[in-house]
Amino acid sequence: MFPVEEIDVSPVYHLPIVKAFAERIDLVKTINLLVPSNMKVDPGTIVLAMVLDTLSGRHPLYHINHFYDGKDIELLLGQPLDCGQLNDDNCGRVLELLFGTGTMSIFSAIIMNVLRNFKVPAHHAHCDTTSLKVYGEYEPSDPDRPVNLKIVKGYSKDHRPDLNQIVLSLLCIGGNVPILAKVEDGNASDKKINNALLTDISQHLAKMGITPAATIHISDSALVSEENLRKAGNTTLFISRFPATYR
Repeated sequence: MFPVEEIDVSPVYHLPIVKAFAERIDLVKTINLLVPSNMKVDPGTIVLAMVLDTLSGRHPLYHINHFYDGKDIELLLGQPLDCGQLNDDNCGRVLELLFGTGTMSIFSAIIMNVLRNFKVPAHHAHCDTTSLKVYGEYEPSDPDRPVNLKIVKGYSKDHRPDLNQIVLSLLCIGGNVPILAKVEDGNASDKKINNALLTDISQHLAKMGITPAATIHISDSALVSEENLRKAGNTTLFISRFPATYR
């Protein structure tokens, strides 16, 4: 009789598919190029590890190493790491490095890779905002790095006016591919956000290789104000609706 060997099995589900898409958009290489580091595990690989974890249900960072325990890490991350290296300390260091580099610049570089590798239609640009409620008190912990974002009460779109909040503005093309995201003050006005976006959208689309004149800007009624319409002029094509309070 042949000896019976025990086989450990750990399902990976959809993760190899996500890894393949990450390779196609050069996620790891792009982050490593923009975020220099002397860490033993490069920032791009740590980010990929967090992405895969997030798309599997999102464990707390102090449990992320448990998520990879027993899994084929070389298959998922491209190198044979010990799951102990995927700990919350390393994740925290990488998040600090991303913040120091500038998350929007990293995001833009990755989106450029997406647009180069996938045929994303750019005829329509959709813009909208949402409010994200928060709990507790938020104060800058480092006086040398003041936080300019105001986490305050505002118009709550998730029906919690009793809580402080921030506002997230998002610009998408191709229906649901984000190319610009920005965190705003909790009491930021949608009309002012649209006003700022009208200033930046042409430059941002041109930077992405998209002809602004060939793109229709789609937004809700917050776009329709006298100042915004004046700024849009005759060169910005847009679709919106009149607000109920419009006179």
